[in-house]
Amino acid sequence: MRMIENASEVLITPLEKFRKEQIGAAKDAKKKYDKETEKYCGVLEKHLNLSSKKKESQLQEADSQVDLVRQHFYEVSLEYVFKVQEVQERKMFEFVEPLLAFLQGLFTFYHHGYELAKDFSDFKTELTISIQNTRNRFEGTRSEVEALMKKMKENPHEHKNISPYTMEGYLYVQEKRHFGTSWVKHYCTYQRESKRITMVPFDQKSGGKGGEDEAVTLKSCTRRKTDTIEKRFCFDVEAVDRPGVITMQALSEEDRRLWMEAMDGREPVYNSNKDSQSEGTAQLDSIGFSIIKKCIHAVETRGINEQGLYRIVGVNSRVQKLLSILMDPKTATETDTEICAEWEIKTITSALKTYLRMLPGPLMMYQFQRSFIKAAKLENQESRVSEIHSLVHRLPEKNRQMLHLLMNHLAKVADNHKQNLMTVANLGVVFGPTLLRPQEETVAAIMDIKFQNIVIEILIENHEKIFNTVPEAPASNSQLLLSRKKSTESKPPSCSERPLTLFHTAQPNEKQENRNSIINSSLESVVSSNANSFLNSNSAPQPSLNSSDLELEVIKPNRPNSLPQNPSPTSPLSPSWPMFSAPSSPMPTSSTSSDSSPIRSVAQFAWLLVAFAASVGFPRFPPLHLPFPWHPARTLPSTV
Repeated sequence: MRMIENASEVLITPLEKFRKEQIGAAKDAKKKYDKETEKYCGVLEKHLNLSSKKKESQLQEADSQVDLVRQHFYEVSLEYVFKVQEVQERKMFEFVEPLLAFLQGLFTFYHHGYELAKDFSDFKTELTISIQNTRNRFEGTRSEVEALMKKMKENPHEHKNISPYTMEGYLYVQEKRHFGTSWVKHYCTYQRESKRITMVPFDQKSGGKGGEDEAVTLKSCTRRKTDTIEKRFCFDVEAVDRPGVITMQALSEEDRRLWMEAMDGREPVYNSNKDSQSEGTAQLDSIGFSIIKKCIHAVETRGINEQGLYRIVGVNSRVQKLLSILMDPKTATETDTEICAEWEIKTITSALKTYLRMLPGPLMMYQFQRSFIKAAKLENQESRVSEIHSLVHRLPEKNRQMLHLLMNHLAKVADNHKQNLMTVANLGVVFGPTLLRPQEETVAAIMDIKFQNIVIEILIENHEKIFNTVPEAPASNSQLLLSRKKSTESKPPSCSERPLTLFHTAQPNEKQENRNSIINSSLESVVSSNANSFLNSNSAPQPSLNSSDLELEVIKPNRPNSLPQNPSPTSPLSPSWPMFSAPSSPMPTSSTSSDSSPIRSVAQFAWLLVAFAASVGFPRFPPLHLPFPWHPARTLPSTV
């Protein structure tokens, strides 16, 4: 090995020395020879050109000079030949000898390598076998690893790495400096049980840890508002044992969501009134109604057919300018309902929505929001409308008037949806988050947005009924609503909308005439299967229906004024027995035997089943002949 390292000294240096000393000297001799040859040839030509007419002395002198130059030329020629001969002879040993020395060292190395190879032959054989076995194992497990990789790609959540930490990964932590702030990369871990967050600075350039570890106890975690920081995917962490707020930046939106779920993070609290430059100036007063009426008048007269109405927003600066003009007490008058034509329709619609957002509270009020959402989640459409109808009339008078004004306008907009493309559903999407603005922007509030839209859709579609009629009073806690009052302006109720009322008449001919009704055909089997239980329960002072969750109030008939004061006994509208339902107190013992008969109890139960079936939208079936009288003027309740 050392011979190879000294190859330059053994081979290159002698050859370089031979080239410089010997071959270089031969080159110098050749140059000298060429120079003398040229000189000799020149003197010889000059001598031959001498004229024979010159003096003898001159000719002899020229001959002697030529002889002198010739002699010197011969000497230089001999020296050159001698040097060439010397180089040729030296080349045979001074050039070959270093090559031989190098080859000798190389052969020595090979021989030494052979000896080492012979000594390590057994180890080489064992290593070869190990390599072959490793290759075979690799080929055998490669397919298994590929299959596992495919499974992990298809279901990454099922193959998570088992870790003692609830969440871990890289986060950028905002650190305050003397001049501004900087974001430092940390490797963070979090344990939900102990609420401990560990932050280890990580320097990518140095390839590892770049500072001391820091561990804090989590107090709260809140998503950072986008408009309060330039960075994306940020959230704030408050620690028990460290003052101030720690602002962290995740690697992506999904990564931030996972960190916030692990830390039980919450959404920030938005208060648009505080963020608004016009805090406290938007009110439901005469100016507020004037602004909304002006905007509605401008939209209905100039742009109700404009596509994307209320969906396309105007330029914010122009919207604010228009609002400042409309909200100026000096220029805002109730008599002036015109907005200058220079303002675009999208600017006017944006001003209307912005004014509604600037109110101290949403138009449908914070305290009723959960009730509106629950009403929108009811499965039955009639129940939704009825519940929202009741809630609207619980709003303050000004809120209800403003909502009435707005819904009438939106109904007109929806009537022109073929031109403006704004259907009831689209208007619900636009106005739902505005009229039912949540007090806090939580995840639950975001999930309720679709139900907010449903509430607005119901208000638009049923605005005449909701705002022009008095809501029906609830009959019980189980949301079984029976009508007590009919509006004289409304249409006659249909069979499925009128409340259930039963009469007992003593006229046999009336019994025969009023047998036919639209009742579920399966009711007969239900009545027969429950008759025995009602027979036993009917002997008790308290009726069996009072023990269940389904309760009904005693309903007094609201007879039309057109009915005669003393109807005939045979009139179907003048029952000889009072109406009955499941009472809230024991039936009086002085009642007629028909009141306490098993048929009456079974009938009550049957009618309740029919009422419930109609309210939840069960299909209608052929009539069932019942063994008890009923009044055809009143049938099934509209809501449950």
